[in-house]
Amino acid sequence: MHPIIACAADLRAALKAVASVEPTFMVTADKQSALLALTEVRSQLDAVTARVLAASDDVGETHGLRDAAAWLAVQTRATRQDAQRDLSLGRALEQHPCVSDALTSGGLRSEQARVIAEAVDALPPRVDADVRGLAEETLLRLAARHDARELRQIGKRILDVVAPEVGESHEEAVLAAEESRAAAGVELTLRDDGEGRCHGRFTVPSHVGAVLERHLLALANPARHLESELRDESGGFTPLRRRLGEAFVEYVERYPVEATPQTAGVNATVVVTMTLEQLMAEQATALLDDGSRMSAGQARWLACEAGIIPVVLGTASRPLDLGRTARLFTKAQRIALGLRDGGCTARGCETSASGCHAHHDDPWSRLGRTDLANGRLLCPRHHRLAHDSRYERTIHADNTVSFYRRT
Repeated sequence: MHPIIACAADLRAALKAVASVEPTFMVTADKQSALLALTEVRSQLDAVTARVLAASDDVGETHGLRDAAAWLAVQTRATRQDAQRDLSLGRALEQHPCVSDALTSGGLRSEQARVIAEAVDALPPRVDADVRGLAEETLLRLAARHDARELRQIGKRILDVVAPEVGESHEEAVLAAEESRAAAGVELTLRDDGEGRCHGRFTVPSHVGAVLERHLLALANPARHLESELRDESGGFTPLRRRLGEAFVEYVERYPVEATPQTAGVNATVVVTMTLEQLMAEQATALLDDGSRMSAGQARWLACEAGIIPVVLGTASRPLDLGRTARLFTKAQRIALGLRDGGCTARGCETSASGCHAHHDDPWSRLGRTDLANGRLLCPRHHRLAHDSRYERTIHADNTVSFYRRT
């Protein structure tokens, strides 16, 4: 039997022998010794597994797969990502014998080994073999006092220690590359589950995440809240992740309306529509401009916050018809047009209100009035057609409009 197979068999037998042992009854000193020893054994096992995996290209070829990691993932029900990480570690250990020895001895953790190999491989080509060796040796020595996360940061500046003459320019290049990747990888997704909740995830540059976290931690600071506000429905203290979630809600709802970005001349706002009766009623609902609904009580509360525009039908609190006193539609008129038209009024167009322009049916230049009766929403494309002499238009009874080319 091959020694590695025999080793695996011995490990299975040894682990099976202690599977029924209850660690609860171990004394504290024994628990400490066991945890340290098992961690070292795990590192040793990780090293052997990674080395075998890196030497098993023939396994992938035998089964018509790209590599052995793909075969192992199927056979062990591990994720492809985890199997690929182990394969990458094995290949890195082949290129870094000293790192391999440290991991095999149990004195290094697997993640530390990955970080050290990556840091040395990331050194610029102009760095010679002696400096690379010194960088690896230094990082291995520092691994006795620093975890993988700290080693990653040290690795970015390792040249400052072993080769200061090239370290500064290298760090600048590394940071610039990181910032470029971060900017290219920015994304955000939001999904409403139809049950009153919105789920999302985002990827932003580290400095943006740090700023957002700092803002939310400030809002979630217990010093800002009464003790009763820090307890959940069961009476226990609210965990930090929920307090941060509540802080994020507060962050959005209280964002100053004058600071919100504008699109088509209107700040990015949510419009809540309700009748006067709904506003006053204890039990009623309100309509948001995206078609979703909320309770009137929630709407009344939101009406006090920035970025929320309450539109109470049946009142005259906003001057919407300005006649000839202004050429451009006001913010209030744009909101009213959005509520009335819902989006581009051209038939067959689905552009939302936020992507539309406010258009005069009778041009202002020809004494057309800047009021709602003479206004409509058109997307940029249809707005251009409305002013294109090659096209005629027909306004239908439902306030939609059709365009057709003149013959």
